[in-house]
Amino acid sequence: MLTWREVMRIALYEPGLGYYRQGVRRIGRGGDFYTSVSVGPLFGSLLAQHCAESWRRWGEPGEFVLMEQGAHDGTLAKDLMIALERDHPRLFSCARYLIIEPDDTLREAQRRSFAGAMSSKLQHLRDWNEVTGGVQGVLVCNELLDAFPVHRMVLEEGCWREAFVRNRSTGGFEFVTAPASIVEAEQEMGRLDRLFADGHATELNLDIVTWLQDIDQSGFIGEILIADYGHAAPEYFSPERREGTLRRYHQHKSDDRVLEGLGQCDITAHVNFTHVAQEAQSRGWQVTEFIEQGRFLTRAAADIMKRPGFQPDAAWMRQFQTLTHPGHLGHCFQIMTLEKGMDSSVALTNDRALAALRRLGFSGEKD
Repeated sequence: MLTWREVMRIALYEPGLGYYRQGVRRIGRGGDFYTSVSVGPLFGSLLAQHCAESWRRWGEPGEFVLMEQGAHDGTLAKDLMIALERDHPRLFSCARYLIIEPDDTLREAQRRSFAGAMSSKLQHLRDWNEVTGGVQGVLVCNELLDAFPVHRMVLEEGCWREAFVRNRSTGGFEFVTAPASIVEAEQEMGRLDRLFADGHATELNLDIVTWLQDIDQSGFIGEILIADYGHAAPEYFSPERREGTLRRYHQHKSDDRVLEGLGQCDITAHVNFTHVAQEAQSRGWQVTEFIEQGRFLTRAAADIMKRPGFQPDAAWMRQFQTLTHPGHLGHCFQIMTLEKGMDSSVALTNDRALAALRRLGFSGEKD
């Protein structure tokens, strides 16, 4: 038997076999799912506006890095840098784009996206161990955390047990439960201060803890911007989600049959953003915002609309509505921003930060 976490890791990331290790996946109309990036270049333009605001807030440093992890084919990187060059030339002149990417095929696709005059702006690293020195800027993670392999936990007779996968006698695979495979899983589930009915299933994303630790030990300082499916803990653990949030995506269809089509379908689990915030705070970072994507992008768009002579065309408006409307991507995606190594006094008195902590289930003070 294997833990579900190990099965999910193999299904997504095993070289040559995993869904994300079989070349560049088509995203959008011809792929398995849509993302904010596949809507069009406006998402990159709005993030560029936000990054420029952060750059100015930090005193316009002479060297500034836009970082991305989970960059896929580099489309978001290209869109963001094109927008910087067009709308924020002073920032563009001192900016470089750094992508953390271990996969050689995806690296090549990202280089093709930067072909031409911008190619000198792109730098690749394989992991966080290579991020040394004082690298200041904004790290963008779009739909990264929901693809981290997770432990699946099930409450049985008042005790949390872990889901394992084994061969079924009639063919295929099936879930069975057993004591947790690692002590960290037991400890995390034991910290939950809420009541659950027997049979309640949920996911535990311990790879987020490792990821935050890697960033913490690196030379990066600045903002971490996370755009992803997910919820604050009160909603994440609500009785309505007693089956958990594991889903597979194939040809724009979504279901919970995650043991079928392994390696040929995308598999995701929603992010528990309260857990992310708790881990960030334990490292001395600041939670600076937690808001629905629609509201976050609308604020950035409002600043763009104030520019003299701005006239949105039909394509701009169509992309904006898809990205921000609650019936499209505006409600199902959340944006969380964290700051590492910056002035903590600003974040702790900021209205956005206080609203974020309340929404995440904290008292409003630094826990």
